[in-house]
Amino acid sequence: MAEATDDRLRLLIERIERLEEEKKGIADDIRDVYAEAKAVGYDTKIMRQIVRLRKMKPDDRSEQETLLDTYKAALGMG
Repeated sequence: MAEATDDRLRLLIERIERLEEEKKGIADDIRDVYAEAKAVGYDTKIMRQIVRLRKMKPDDRSEQETLLDTYKAALGMG
């Protein structure tokens, strides 16, 4: 039984390691796309904000925008 458990553990660890490598590769690809965008004149900080906003549910995004507007108004920024 212990050998089967050891094999299972080894396989799980190896899967995690492969996925970590894939994740690193994807992160490198994303960084390359941002570098390309910057090279043609896009503001990558704004692009990152847009990507983050697009991931949000519409209601959550609306609530966040309302709070941001409220805070800006309270600070005399709006």
